[in-house]
Amino acid sequence: MFVLKFGGTSVATSENLKKVRNIVSEQSESQKVVVVVSALGGITNQLQECALLASEGKESYKEVLQSIEKRHIELCNELLSVKERNNTLTRTKLLLNDLEDIYRGVFLIRELSPRSLDHILSYGEVLSAAIISDYFRSTGLDTLLLDSKNFIKTDNRFGKATVDAKTTYTKIQKEFESAAQISVCPGFVASSKNDGLITTLGRGGSDYTAALIAAALEAKEIQIWTDVSGMMTSDPRLVPNAHPIEHLSYEEAMELSHFGAKVIYPPTIQPVLDADIPVHIKNTFQSDNPGTLISKDGPENGQVVKGTSCIQEIALCTLTGSGMIAVPNISYRLFGSLSRQEVNVIMITQASSEHSITVGIALDDIDKARQAISEEFSYEIETHKINPLEVETGLSIIALVGSRMKKQVGVSAKLFDTLSHNGVNIRAIAQGSTELNITVVIDKKDLKKSLNSIHESFFLSDRRKLHLFMIGVGNVGQVFIEQVKAQQEYLAKKHNLDVYIAGLANSRQMYFHEEGIDLENWQDLMENNHQKMDTEKFVEKMKDLNLRNSVCIDSTASEDIAKLYKDVLESSISIVTPNKIACSSSFNNFKELTDSAIKYKSKFLYETNVGAGLPVISTLNDLIKSGDEVHKIQAVLSGTLNFIFNNYDGTQKFSEVVQAAKEAGFTEPDPRIDLSGVDVMRKILILARVSGYKLELDDIVNNGFVPEECMNTDSLDEFYTKLDEHDEVFKEIYKKADKQNKRLKYVATFVDGKSQTGLEAFEADHPFYNLGGKDNIVLFHTNRYSDQPLVVKGAGAGAAVTASGIFADIMKIASA
Repeated sequence: MFVLKFGGTSVATSENLKKVRNIVSEQSESQKVVVVVSALGGITNQLQECALLASEGKESYKEVLQSIEKRHIELCNELLSVKERNNTLTRTKLLLNDLEDIYRGVFLIRELSPRSLDHILSYGEVLSAAIISDYFRSTGLDTLLLDSKNFIKTDNRFGKATVDAKTTYTKIQKEFESAAQISVCPGFVASSKNDGLITTLGRGGSDYTAALIAAALEAKEIQIWTDVSGMMTSDPRLVPNAHPIEHLSYEEAMELSHFGAKVIYPPTIQPVLDADIPVHIKNTFQSDNPGTLISKDGPENGQVVKGTSCIQEIALCTLTGSGMIAVPNISYRLFGSLSRQEVNVIMITQASSEHSITVGIALDDIDKARQAISEEFSYEIETHKINPLEVETGLSIIALVGSRMKKQVGVSAKLFDTLSHNGVNIRAIAQGSTELNITVVIDKKDLKKSLNSIHESFFLSDRRKLHLFMIGVGNVGQVFIEQVKAQQEYLAKKHNLDVYIAGLANSRQMYFHEEGIDLENWQDLMENNHQKMDTEKFVEKMKDLNLRNSVCIDSTASEDIAKLYKDVLESSISIVTPNKIACSSSFNNFKELTDSAIKYKSKFLYETNVGAGLPVISTLNDLIKSGDEVHKIQAVLSGTLNFIFNNYDGTQKFSEVVQAAKEAGFTEPDPRIDLSGVDVMRKILILARVSGYKLELDDIVNNGFVPEECMNTDSLDEFYTKLDEHDEVFKEIYKKADKQNKRLKYVATFVDGKSQTGLEAFEADHPFYNLGGKDNIVLFHTNRYSDQPLVVKGAGAGAAVTASGIFADIMKIASA
């Protein structure tokens, strides 16, 4: 025998009930089945609303009652033919007339007792069971309607009666001795053992009815048919990548359910757990879906973590004080006071010092809990032995569940690391010695981000998401966007990584889209949907969106944006930037930024500060981390200046070569920045700092080669004019080098704590001599590389290589 329970959604409409009928028909072909049904979806709430209105003397209860009556009559008419509906309609109307009389009584005496409410609420399941059984019979199914009140026996605790299992099992076995092929029973309803008064089984009551019948009859399986395809790895409303779990143990299912997975209610499966009967969660609307099987022993293999569950609103109540230390019965009194007020404790954590006890409770129970605890410890609070109760709200609870976690080291560490890297502060932690569940309390605002991050971290999601926010969509920015667009499909397929750009900004406007900006027409979207650009508001918006795995990309040369890095990093948002201003600012600021990244578990990556896409800084970092020591760095760090001196041969004007470099996109918008040597000074400063030296920009000697009159001009046109006026200066520099068979390179040198930049001439046997085009080259002289330097060489300028360097830094963050 199988026991099938159908929830309110499954029986809500005639179309849904036709699906239910097909499922029952198929299941009953080879065995007897018991079908337990809930009230039509939404009816129980309407019955309660109607009762409350009547008890308050409001005539509007009649409108709600009329709606309830109309719903059931219409269902009869839709399901049954004219010939077959008379008896069903008559019985339905009689039941509704009785219900109307009860409501009339409640209205007249203005009283609604728990006993009366139980009687009223029972009509939902009684009506649905009667209609459904008649519908089954009308379609040719061998069906018998049974009344659960005859065999589910309870005490007189109205509203949430306690079942007398022994009596109930005996009566169930007797009732089903001569059962039809299909037995239909109303769920949720019962009657008191001594006087036969109608009672109800409380939350999850229909599941409980089904579990009791299954246990008493030793059914092969109980099936819970609902509107989802089993228990999910997380709440799909918060985690879009959540998916059904194929197999769970009873304990895993109860843990997930306790913390918010509402497919089943933990107490309801206790009877089948004791009887070792499998529970199968199935989807009425996708009956071919395998659903979730719950059995005594879960699968031997599979995921260490089966799923996450959450309660979105909880409160923490904390009792602290020196008067608690080594004093017996404190815990007993605390939990006793809450129990007397029927406050359910969701989680408990206590310091080993016994100085504090924290309990998590439902938000609705705050007032009861505060009063109960304050009264219980009133003497201790008055005498200052115990502090007044602390209550915190605005919190959520997340549970990580899996029976195999106890066999796997590092699960807790991975959980905490995942949350910390996304800037999520853990307010409380609880873990039982069974290691079946790890529970954390966090700020509610971080719930969605936390659930998604955990889901991805423990491979419950097929893919991991990375959210990018980019300031600066000029040459480099546009190329980077094109690179992201081109790589999205590859990264998704080969690396299970979804890279989204969630925010874009230039100097005039900014645009955000939480689900990712459409990169096919991002420019139109910015133009038509933008907000006015404000750097501080951009950062605030990025923080407010609170997306997991967020990265801010600054591809500008803006000092104002660089000043906001600390705020971004302290929000646990990583930064990737080719902007050299922050790293070449004061050493204290540079140190503060790197320390903030470590403290707040964010990443501060600036590979493209030096050498565009070349792995200069990462190579240097590897040397330092592995224990090597840098003594000397020699480098050509300006792709712009290298291009200029590779193309200048004294036969044309120097200004023409500079303009050619600008037109090719190798210079800053203002070439004076490149020719001043300041850019190179910043780069060698950054390398010196990464090498472990405390150096300021003013400590670097800049041996400029461009006459001051050229640099101190008010416009580019005037600058080019002045270059022409001093063209002989540049020709002389070139001729001098050429006469010695040397080539000119603008070089940055760092030797044992001292640094300088300037134009130098090199012979053919030097590595710099044949450096072509816009290439950069860096020579690292270290303890290990003392005889011959470690060389990093390649293209050091251009939008494409800089964008690829940014992308490479982002991939480092993704794989961290």
